[in-house]
Parts: sequence; structure tokens; C-alpha cells
Amino acid sequence: MTTATGLAPQRADELEHLLGALSDPANPTGATAVLAADERAEMLAAGETLLHSYGLNAEFVPPELGGRLERADHLAEVMRALYRRDPALGLGYGAGSLIAGVTLWTAGDERQAEHAAGLLLDGRRIAIAFHELAHGNDMGGTEFAANTAPDGGLRLSGRKEVVTNIGRADAMVVLARTDPRPGPRSHSLVLVDRASADPAHLTDLPRFGTVGMRGVQLGGLRFDELPVPASAVLGPVGSGLETALKALQITRTVLPTMATGILDTGLRIAVGHLTGRRLYGGPATAIPHVRSVLADVFADLLRAEALGAVGARALHLVPCAASVYASAVKFEVSRLLLGAMDRLAELLGAHFYLREGPTALFQKLLRDLAPVGFGHIARAACQMSLLPQLPLLARRTWDTPGAEAPGDLFALSRALPPLRYDRLALHAAGRDPIAGSLPALLDEPWTPAHADLRDAVAADRTALAELAVACRQLSPVDLGVDARPEHYDLVTRYIRLLSRAVCVQVWRHAEPGDFLAGPVWLRAVLHRSAPGPGLPRPLPVQVEERLLTELLDRQDTGRSFGLTGRALAV
Repeated sequence: MTTATGLAPQRADELEHLLGALSDPANPTGATAVLAADERAEMLAAGETLLHSYGLNAEFVPPELGGRLERADHLAEVMRALYRRDPALGLGYGAGSLIAGVTLWTAGDERQAEHAAGLLLDGRRIAIAFHELAHGNDMGGTEFAANTAPDGGLRLSGRKEVVTNIGRADAMVVLARTDPRPGPRSHSLVLVDRASADPAHLTDLPRFGTVGMRGVQLGGLRFDELPVPASAVLGPVGSGLETALKALQITRTVLPTMATGILDTGLRIAVGHLTGRRLYGGPATAIPHVRSVLADVFADLLRAEALGAVGARALHLVPCAASVYASAVKFEVSRLLLGAMDRLAELLGAHFYLREGPTALFQKLLRDLAPVGFGHIARAACQMSLLPQLPLLARRTWDTPGAEAPGDLFALSRALPPLRYDRLALHAAGRDPIAGSLPALLDEPWTPAHADLRDAVAADRTALAELAVACRQLSPVDLGVDARPEHYDLVTRYIRLLSRAVCVQVWRHAEPGDFLAGPVWLRAVLHRSAPGPGLPRPLPVQVEERLLTELLDRQDTGRSFGLTGRALAV
């Protein structure tokens, strides 16, 4: 059976080829060099040099400004080539500038956008300075101030902490309070040019020690009445929170999606080790429990990538609903990745934390993966952002005929329209075309061989109707940050149903002959995500064996375990 190689842009293969074989000890960007840099708590210098010559920053710049950011799903696939070998390189060289970039493309004027694009295309960095340790994900609580000076300019004062590349960035986007009064119009985004900033008003703060991402420059900066012109504000004064919440829908979607490359390599290390390890008279992969876990992890990886891919396509096709899907992707993909890596660590036993030998890269990947659950925005904050939207989604979409999504949303190899930053919305206003497509699925033709899949869809439609009843009964006091745990459980139920609907639709829209067009992976995904108390039940034997056959074939032929199944430099 073929794999969906058409889902990946050619430049992802080009970057993979340039980075070379991960297992080659002489490769300056291979696992040996990656681990050595991590031991020194340094960025991989050879990797940064290679990425500069490749022009990776062009992936973060829209085509109208000279870059290659045409498709969010292709961006994620290109970045997987980095995350699968060194997540610190992926974040430290690229993803930090991506986060800053999308705020500029969303709110910056022509001059600001061209200046930022010029910096990135020249291989320089732009930091996104939102974070203050005292406030975490509560951006509305930001105390960093931009006060108006007598000359009409601004004076920046306060601290920004645990910010990627803030010490070596040529520019930074800073979230600052421009109005001391509380409210949604109290903050603005300010573009600070570090090269022209008066160093007498800036003090670099020491890096906080971290368990993972040790090579990433997570620094801090203290501003002491730093003067900047009023023209440095992105968009209207007071629009900072609105801009951030819109723009970060893009990065909430693509950052967890590109991090699936970590699990791809973690699974590859585990399969390689367990295939060669002999226990009880045979290879460890002959042990039923081992086989079951490997198949489960493979299924979870496919579900994570399917949800991420559709979420990325939604940014182009249904940006009005991206506020819902971005939070769902961040919450669920990070959960799947963290859980799967933990299960692989259990299989590897003592070998999962060894810092030498053929499994040594696993412990670094495990440590570097941890921020996927809290970096940029925490999973709990995603639940908090989704809960207030559920009642309106339930009333306007979940059981409304004609509310289904366009087919191109799930046909992963089809072309996409340009990414329209101006169409992103703070609130979906009750629009949820993915869940809205679930009722219509039952009206489509189903073959007798897929009767079990149709039954699963029917059960999910009933579950969605029951969820809608519960969500319609929520009162405004049930939707705030102090909502009861059972109300947040409604968000979890919704995301589970959403991810299942995504996988069914991806299967139905897959190209004939592709692995994704076969029902095996879908049966595994639906089984793994079925509701019920306790842990998911083991996969049916026939499904497990066929999934393992695909997994081991990809291992032997050096192909990725994700949706694309593309060739890797192993």
C-alpha cells in the first residue's frame, strides 16, 4: 500500500536530505552531535549554520513579502524535519521567530511587515516577548508598561522572562500595558528594534535553568524607561490582546503539529531497540504487551497528525472557526504526544534515560517534549478558552442541517487558498463545520465491510447530541475560570468527538491506494479514543497485527510513521 507522500512539500525532503542521516556518528547534525550540544547546554552550531544557508526563516514569511509561508500544513511538515532530531534547534532557530512573525503579519503596517520580513529573510531573529513569570498565560495581567512620554513617544519599563532568543534577537514584539485600567483594550503590541535601542535602558537577565530545551536561549530582559517611537505600536493602541489571541491561533495549531516529529523518532528508537533486544528466547517485539503498546503509539501518532493537519487547513478554509480548532489541537495533540512518549519510556525501561548508547537520544527528546503541554499556552488555558464557546456551538451548529465543512478541509493533498490573517476571529460565533459535518456523514454511502465504522459514527452523533443538551444548560456563571471540573470535562468530551470526526473524514477523503484510505488505521484510532472508564482497551488482534506490519515496514524502509510516510534520512 502506498503512503500519502503528496501531503508533504518537496522542500521538506530537501531539508531532510541536507540534515543527513540521524544515525551517522560523523554527521555534524546527527544524533551524536545533537547529544553533545545538549550536554554542553548549547545550540547545535552546525545545525544553525545549515539552516541559515537553507534559508529556513523564509518558511515564516508570507509569499507577498518574499517568503514561503503559503500553507500552514506544509510549514509543519518542514519543521518536523528539525523536531524529529533536535527540538531545541526547531524552537531556538525557527519557531520563536515564527510566533513573532504571525503577530506582525496580522497587525503590522506595510513598513513594519517589510522590516520584519527583511530581518528574517536575512537569517536574523525576532523574539516574541509576552511572558512574565508572575502572570503565566494570563496575558491580561501583564504589568510590563508602555507609558506615553512628553515627546509623544513611548517609554517601556518592566521585565520579560523565559523568552526564546531575547538576548540575540535583532528585534522583538513586546506585549505592554498602555492603559492602567483593566479591560480588553488595556494592552498593545510594540515592535522594538534591538539594534537601535539605547543599551543604557536595557539589562539582560540570566537564563533560567531548564530540564529540557537546554540549548535554547531562554533569556530575560529588563527595560528601564526605554524610549521607542509611537510608530512602533502594531495596529491601533489597545489592540494588543485581540491581535495576540487571533495571531496565536496559527501557532497554537502548527507548533504542536510539528512536534509530532519528536514522537516519530521516539517510536523509531523504541522499535529499533526492542527488535534487536532478545528476551525470553526471542525478540522483545514478540512479547504481546510490547506489540500492543507499539501499535497503540502508532495509532495515537496518526490521530495527532490528522487532527493537526485538518486544524492547519482550517486556518485557510474556515478561519472564522480557528479559535475553536487551534485550542483543540493544542490540547489534544500535546496530550497524545506526552502520553505516547511516556508509554515508550516504560517499554525501554532503564534504556530510556541512558545518556549514552543507541537509545541516548530518547531521553533528550522526552525532556524536550515536555514544553508542548505548557509552552506558548497551557493545556488548561485551552480548556478555559473553549468552555465559553460550547453553548453557542451546540445551539447553532451541532444539529443544524447544512452546517458541514467543505470537503477540501479533509482532502489533505488538495491546494489551499492563501492564509488570510485578517479573517481570523476572536470567537467562532457558534460556527463549527467539523462537528457540524458529523450528522451528514451517516447519509453518505457505506459499504457492508465498513458497517462497524458507520456504527461508530452513529454512536458519535448520539454522543454529540447528548453533549449539546448538557452544553445548552450551562449558565454564564458556569463558563468562567472558576468553572467546576465537570464543566471542563465537557470540553474534553467535545475534543474527543472532534478528533474522531476528523479522522473519519480524512479516511473518507483520502486518495485511493493510500494507506490513509484503508480502514485499519481508522479502526485503531476509533478504538483507542472510544469513550469509557479507565484506560483504552487493547486493539482487536487483527487490527493490531496489520498496524504492526505497516509500522515495521516503515521502520525497515526508513519512512516516517506519520501521515505522509515520506522517506527519512535515518
